[in-house]
Amino acid sequence: MAVPKQSRKPRAEPKPPEVATAPGAGDEAVRNYRVEEQIGYVLRCVHQRATEIFNATMGRHGVTPTQFTVLAKLSDLGSVSQNQLGRLTAMDPATTSGVVARLLSRGFVAQSPAPEDARLVLLSLTPVGKAAVAEMKVDAAEVSRRTLAPLAPEEASALLAMLAKLK
Repeated sequence: MAVPKQSRKPRAEPKPPEVATAPGAGDEAVRNYRVEEQIGYVLRCVHQRATEIFNATMGRHGVTPTQFTVLAKLSDLGSVSQNQLGRLTAMDPATTSGVVARLLSRGFVAQSPAPEDARLVLLSLTPVGKAAVAEMKVDAAEVSRRTLAPLAPEEASALLAMLAKLK
């Protein structure tokens, strides 16, 4: 006997709360809005600059910022599951999977079963990966130095502390 299909109602998007504003109040906000003063715009510009510096400095290693992040985190941790690695590097599963696949194909990363559960696959650096990441970390420190160069040391520390609060 066939089970009748249940119709599913699309989920309604939550409505933003009504905000009472004086007539014409939005006009001033529109007139005064400057995209160059918005956090998203500023962060995007800074990210573009940092990426350009990364590419110029790290180009000889042939890795992307996300690939370097994975290598550096594996260097710190020794071995970890791919799922945990993604969480620790703030990458979604699809991005982590693609990054790991490219690093595996380059011989920087190896997979092995977890001693306590053979169904769990752990990732770790190969000897080639360990040597490569050691070289890369020297250049990566230069990326941070150059990116933060316009700031005084105390400003750079304060900026990093404030941005950490926004994560």
